[in-house]
Amino acid sequence: MARKRAIAESSNVMPMAAFVIAIAVLYFARQILIPFALALLCAFLLSPAVKRLESWHIPRIAAILLVMIAASGAIAGLGWVVTDQLVQIVNDLPEYRENIDHKMAAIRAPGSLSKLAKNVQDLGTELTGPPAPPTQPTAAVSRKLVRGSRAATPQPLDANGPLKVEVVEPQPDALHSLRNFVGPLLGPLETAGIVIVFTLFMLIDREDLRNRLLSLIGQRQLHRTTKALDDAAQRVSRFLLMQFLVNTAFGALVALGLYFIGVQSFILWGVMALFLRFLPYVGVTVAGLLPFILALATTEGWRSPVLVLALFLALELVTGNLVEPLVYGANTGLSSLAILAAVVFWTAIWGPAGLILSTPLTVCLSVLGRYSPHLQFLDVLLGQEPGLSRDALFYQRLLALDHHEALVLAENFLKDNSLITLYDQVILGALAMAEQDRHTGQMDPRREEFVVQSIREIVTELAETDPARKKGRGVLALPAAPVERKESRVFCFTAYDAADEIASSMIAQVAERAGFPALAFPFVDSPVELIEGLAPQPGDMVCISSIPPLALTHARRMAEQIREAFPEIPLVIGLWCYPTTSSRTLLALQQTTNSTVVTSLTAALAQFSAVPVAQ
Repeated sequence: MARKRAIAESSNVMPMAAFVIAIAVLYFARQILIPFALALLCAFLLSPAVKRLESWHIPRIAAILLVMIAASGAIAGLGWVVTDQLVQIVNDLPEYRENIDHKMAAIRAPGSLSKLAKNVQDLGTELTGPPAPPTQPTAAVSRKLVRGSRAATPQPLDANGPLKVEVVEPQPDALHSLRNFVGPLLGPLETAGIVIVFTLFMLIDREDLRNRLLSLIGQRQLHRTTKALDDAAQRVSRFLLMQFLVNTAFGALVALGLYFIGVQSFILWGVMALFLRFLPYVGVTVAGLLPFILALATTEGWRSPVLVLALFLALELVTGNLVEPLVYGANTGLSSLAILAAVVFWTAIWGPAGLILSTPLTVCLSVLGRYSPHLQFLDVLLGQEPGLSRDALFYQRLLALDHHEALVLAENFLKDNSLITLYDQVILGALAMAEQDRHTGQMDPRREEFVVQSIREIVTELAETDPARKKGRGVLALPAAPVERKESRVFCFTAYDAADEIASSMIAQVAERAGFPALAFPFVDSPVELIEGLAPQPGDMVCISSIPPLALTHARRMAEQIREAFPEIPLVIGLWCYPTTSSRTLLALQQTTNSTVVTSLTAALAQFSAVPVAQ
């Protein structure tokens, strides 16, 4: 027993230890991993253009050099234009100094805020008392010279005061100025050089790298690995394409809005907004701050600066809260919360480079979790698919004693689906889960009663809904033409307990809406007597509803009784939500009871329609 407990504890500790080790490796090896990840992204972006040139019978080396030279030239040209425009704007700012001083004076003008600040300052002065008189430094202290790069020149000692010290700043030489200018650029230039070299070799040996990766994983996983690589490539490519389109539209709208506002160099700000939005959450702030400062300096009054802020705020609210969650989530397979968490995580680990690479890296992790059973939790945490299925979520809200939210879930599902689909995909699955928990003793009597009663009320409310009030899609919508009433009647019997009774009422509802006169009965010990009392006519049908886990036993017992008394009556056995993998069991039940076995309400309704009408 102790050994089993130790094994279970070790199995829980190992994933956590692996997670901590992975984070430590990502952090301490970031000097190597960041250039490699950037190069991989660049290779992925440039690979389609290289393949296109190769399809024109251009040698690979020449195609790669052409693509890299074109990409570098475009980036350098755009950077030159942006830098030139910025330098020009900075040089022109002194001409607008009077305008800036006027606005600052307006801000500092006496007002409610300045008066409040002055009152608080006066109150603090009164509470702390008068300030102590400043002490004169002694001659000994004043004679100390400032060491380092600064030189201090002693002055003659005044008889009435301390020695005066004059600080003289040394003049920097040319080598010192060059070091101060080039020093901050060495790090980015070094990273850029490594990225270029990595990208070059990745493009040259891309097939070899792919084959080595497949060989490393193993030939047994060849099919799964191929699917994972294709899935990741498609997701990343779709994301980059949609991100470029969204940012291009954002930059175009910014340029257009700034043009109508009257801000200078509006094309420059639109281009900068396009590229700065590739930096999540930070780039749009910088993109909006620069034209705001320019409008503040070059225009009179506050109308233009306020309009610039309003323009960026409106565009970002619409893009960030409406467009991006729909477009990015749909094209990456990531949830909106996962994208935000990825930005925070990768920025904390890798800094600004992690900010750029956050979404592509998270897409790869999600794909890895989808195709690797041991890492499935990554797909659950990061993927766009809901964490719980519809029926499991519906059942969970009932277990939480939340009848209202369960009803809202059902009504929201009905907005885009039919009533029979709701029953098949949501409510019958919840009933099967409830029966499973009840038979295994995991559900207490209080929750059992609440779940059964809530599902019964929801089904009854949906049945009593006036179709004329519904204008949406599905069975609840008002039909375009009256449903033709059938001659055949459907007798819906309950195999055993309350869950089967609810299922019986649901099949009766959908049969009625399809035009079949249907009657649903609670559980009875002698269904034969009840059928005899109904005087069955040729063409009438019997449907038995039974919910797992004991659905097969209860349904067989009732079907044998009915078949013995009525050997010719069409009999449909509904083993709702029964595993379709047990096809042999279902076939054996059909043969022994001379009936049709179905596992969904849709299939049962199709069987009702297939029964020939008696002449």
